[in-house]
Amino acid sequence: MARLRSIGGVAPRAVAGPWRLALTPPGACAGPGDLVERATDWIPAPVPGTVAAALRDAGRWSEAAPTPIHDRDAWYRTSLRETGPVRLRFEGLATLAEIWLDGVPVLVTRSMFEAYVIDADLRPGTDLASGTDLALCFRSLTAQLERPSKRGRWRPRMVTPGALRHVRTSLLGFMPGWCPAIDCVGPYRPVTVEPAPSRLAEADLRASLDGATGSLAARLRIPGRAASVTLRCDGREVHLTEAEPGLFVGTLELPGVAPWWPHTHGTPHLHPVTVDIDGMPFDLGRTGFRTLSLTRPFEAGLALAVNGVPIFCRGANWMPTDLVGLGSEEDAALVALAREAGMNMLRVSGTTLYPSSAFFDHCDAAGLLVWQDLMLANFDYPHDDPDFAASLAREVAGFLDRTQLAPSLAVLCGGSEVWQQAAMLGAPCSVWADAFCAETLPAQVATMRPDLLVVPNSPSGGDLPFSVSAGCTHYYGVGAYRRPLEDARRAELGFATECLAFANLPDPETPGGMDPSDPAWDAGIPRDRGADWDFEQVRDHYVALLYGVDPATLRATDPQRYLELGRAAVAEVMEATFAEWRRARSPTAGGLVWFLRDLGPGTGWGVIDRTQAPKSGWYALKRAFRPVQVTLSDEGLNGLHLHVHNETAEALTLGLRLTFADRTGRVAAKAERAVAIGPRASLTLSSSEMLGRFFDATDAYRFGPRIHDVAQACLTDASGTGLAESFHFPGPRPIARTAIGLRVEPVAGARTPTLRITTDHLALGVRVKSPGARPCDNGFHLAPGTERFVTFPGAHHLPQGEVSALNSQDIARFGHGV
Repeated sequence: MARLRSIGGVAPRAVAGPWRLALTPPGACAGPGDLVERATDWIPAPVPGTVAAALRDAGRWSEAAPTPIHDRDAWYRTSLRETGPVRLRFEGLATLAEIWLDGVPVLVTRSMFEAYVIDADLRPGTDLASGTDLALCFRSLTAQLERPSKRGRWRPRMVTPGALRHVRTSLLGFMPGWCPAIDCVGPYRPVTVEPAPSRLAEADLRASLDGATGSLAARLRIPGRAASVTLRCDGREVHLTEAEPGLFVGTLELPGVAPWWPHTHGTPHLHPVTVDIDGMPFDLGRTGFRTLSLTRPFEAGLALAVNGVPIFCRGANWMPTDLVGLGSEEDAALVALAREAGMNMLRVSGTTLYPSSAFFDHCDAAGLLVWQDLMLANFDYPHDDPDFAASLAREVAGFLDRTQLAPSLAVLCGGSEVWQQAAMLGAPCSVWADAFCAETLPAQVATMRPDLLVVPNSPSGGDLPFSVSAGCTHYYGVGAYRRPLEDARRAELGFATECLAFANLPDPETPGGMDPSDPAWDAGIPRDRGADWDFEQVRDHYVALLYGVDPATLRATDPQRYLELGRAAVAEVMEATFAEWRRARSPTAGGLVWFLRDLGPGTGWGVIDRTQAPKSGWYALKRAFRPVQVTLSDEGLNGLHLHVHNETAEALTLGLRLTFADRTGRVAAKAERAVAIGPRASLTLSSSEMLGRFFDATDAYRFGPRIHDVAQACLTDASGTGLAESFHFPGPRPIARTAIGLRVEPVAGARTPTLRITTDHLALGVRVKSPGARPCDNGFHLAPGTERFVTFPGAHHLPQGEVSALNSQDIARFGHGV
């Protein structure tokens, strides 16, 4: 059923509580009646929330040194004050849960990923003050996993123990080196109560778009008699007809409806949906109208089109914003940061958990596509077990029900690295290409949300699941496998649902930051279990490659310089890789960075740290993902190519400038021209076309000494305002600290606090440091003799801070008293 937001303006109420929590040895209490003898130490518990969150709030558990929780039973209790027929809804219970009402067992659950509903007739008891006793028990998962179970045909190294393949629970906390060992236990999603029965028992709604006409088809189950049922959307309505007793059907046609777009290509228009039953309004939220299609066969590399327009999908892998309480309060802020960075897709990996319904609301409004994995990862799952298959089918149906009006949901995938895991262990296709992903899942989705694309697994699509040029892949050639930057082109990548994983350093202004000499430093470095290397070594490899230094020596002798170059290297690699993939002639149709946000403290995979502060990678992606963009590519003997992209719906006339200069600003060659580019189009020009003559732009011919250190392409609008720029270095990056004439000054009269940054000589990796305020850009290059305006979004006045560069002796300060 589509998610019901309110009835007559009244939303379902959370069970008021207060809730209490107690822990007991596994199996010590068969039911709540045994708790008096066994459990007297009760503590307050937040609901929705987890046992870890309650223990942390009580001072009995620490995220810094998490202790196990799965080894005990956890009991939650509260009193229900309602009387009469009610519906209790449990949106998420982790994981082996039992529910009692006044000591009577009413439900046993075995999945963290299903929602459960209990209809009950609550009668006032003799003790009217206490109400109806509601008790939840979360049985020890450790005890369950220790029971004998059938082993799979393969065992993944990343996840332990192997018995998890039989349990429908998140793998978070079970992946050493990947995420903190925090046990997820408790009612982590809302528990609500509403009057029963509802006049609207079932609502099946389908939004579609055909040309310029939207359609909203409805099938409503309404118990009893209804004289009038009206469906409303976009200010228009249609009266539904009763096809059979209690079943009302109809389609609302919406000619000229404003379509939903990813925000990089248009406006994500949303339209309220309500159903009126005999004068009572039922709010079903908002929906958007869009089409989704493939632009080439999946086996040739996944490539998406929205509303018939090919979309270069870029973004990151989404991780829970609260690993302790599994809450979603920070989701809106994190989605906003993804949008600000120019991302248009987020992937939810099968190693995590399904996001809250509010997450999809945020993505709908922000114009972000969502790639959703089923919560299946790495294991040989027992799809031939009837109970497992039935549970998984309910899980998929429940997820599709609550997201059926979400236009952001675009791809449903059968899981993460299930096929890859088996194939990498040498199993043939007949073993890993399971019928569930290839047949069962597509059939189920076709009946519930036929507008979605279904992908069997991530990765999949080639002769081996991880073939990088086919289907979708997890590409770590540039990154974990330490390939040269040229491998991003050589791989002929189709679509990367994971890529560019580094141990990303937080900004120095981040509270609680550590020094590399701190003994706790290594604990925050992500690593693959069983590998003899970690992702800090990956980052250090590119530091050495780009800057010609020995990272180990630098770390020992100048740790701050080591950190500066580490941040800069990640940014350079990310910008260069996406510039390559966005070329008009590139076969790549998408790339999603691994991760968006860190799961814990330290140098995690995230481009945003756990405090929601962007890292150098986030700023680099923000530059790389601009909808109106210019990039440079080294084409060897063919010189430099300039690639101009316009993803907007408007034709643009832009100024394009190409400058070759040495580090001091002496110009070796320069050209400028106006370029006209159509809507959602790209064009490519060579450096020879721009200059109108030969110039050794890439230092490929080497007929004499190279006379330039940097090439800069700059794109401006009609007023001359800079829109985008790109840099190419034909030789080593000049990072030796010298006097470069770096200066800053406030811009008087600016509507947002703004700095003007200028430099006489080339400035590499310009850093704007301002504790308590975030600049709009950071870590950027500044060409000799040019300027950059940096704003501080959300700031009411210019903060204090300083500006530096990798190759600058001087630090320019700004703010009060400067």
